[in-house]
Amino acid sequence: MAGTKIEFNHNRIARIQGLDELAALLFPGNKDHQRVFLAIFIELKYSPGEFLPKFSHLCERYRFSPRMLETVRSKMRRMGLIDHVSRFNKRFGYREGWVFSTRFCRSLRRMAQLFENLQDKKESLQEQKDRDLFRYI
Repeated sequence: MAGTKIEFNHNRIARIQGLDELAALLFPGNKDHQRVFLAIFIELKYSPGEFLPKFSHLCERYRFSPRMLETVRSKMRRMGLIDHVSRFNKRFGYREGWVFSTRFCRSLRRMAQLFENLQDKKESLQEQKDRDLFRYI
């Protein structure tokens, strides 16, 4: 059985060219979850205003179980790919539903920026702090 952990390999990420390859990266070893991811992504992308009130109709349309839909939806939400909008949100016309989120992209940019910042700090005090980390880990 193939593993289900996301392989965050720079070579693999550099080779990604389409949604199918992104689905394989985010849901490795599970073609069913990849299909559900593609269904959610495509339906949300091409819906009016990139807003879907619910995902339940996708189960009938694409023939997968509600449990699979819930599993993939929750993973996408935890990663920050999609977000649930409350009916109290003025921006979306006080409608409840699902939209694309910017949290995933912001988090990746923040992590890249953090890594660059940590590499650049080369003061003597910072060097001592960095070397002292070995005592605490």
